[in-house]
Amino acid sequence: MKTINAGKFKDQCLRIMDDVARTKTPVVVTKHKRPLVKVMPYGAGARAENSLEGSIVSERGDAFRTGEKWDADLP
Repeated sequence: MKTINAGKFKDQCLRIMDDVARTKTPVVVTKHKRPLVKVMPYGAGARAENSLEGSIVSERGDAFRTGEKWDADLP
C-alpha cells in the first residue's frame, strides 16, 4: 500500500484521488511518519476494515420480556 506525507497530499490531493479511483489502490496519508487517514475508492465493493457493517443481529420477539413471571405482571 502506498503512503504519502500529509503536506504532499495537500498539494496533490485531486491527482491522488483520481489515481486511487482509477487504480483501486488505497493510499495512507501520514503525519510525522504516523498513519493518519486512508484514502480508498468508493464503491459497492469497498468496505472499511474496521466496519461494523453486517455485525448487528436483530432478535424476534419482545425485547423487554425475560420469559419469567413477575409479581407485578397482570394475570
